Amino acid sequence: QVQLVESGGGLVQAGGSLRLSCAASGLTFNRHVMGWFRQAPGKEREFVAAISWSGGNTYYADSVRGRFTISRDNAKNTVYLQMNSLKPEDTAVYYCAAKGTNSINTASQNYDYWGQGTQVTVSS
Repeated sequence: QVQLVESGGGLVQAGGSLRLSCAASGLTFNRHVMGWFRQAPGKEREFVAAISWSGGNTYYADSVRGRFTISRDNAKNTVYLQMNSLKPEDTAVYYCAAKGTNSINTASQNYDYWGQGTQVTVSS
């Protein structure tokens, strides 16, 4: 059974930082592109960042590029999202996702597995 478990969400003030983690099990972790998506109330789920199998390629949404960093530790079956210079607009539930190719894709429909999400709230 594939399981993705996010952690690290919480309440942070604008300008602060937060580090999200996603622990994966039940899949060949280093043969899956890992991605982060987020969804705010009343809005569609949107792409945040993705990373290739070995971490050599990353891609970010324009709204977070330069502020967020995605990384992975294949020995720990874990992907991270370091979020700096947080803004109130970053407030959302953040989801970890996995897809079984080495082609980075920004569409949620192309991801095979999803975590339960972790809430990130940025206060002004």
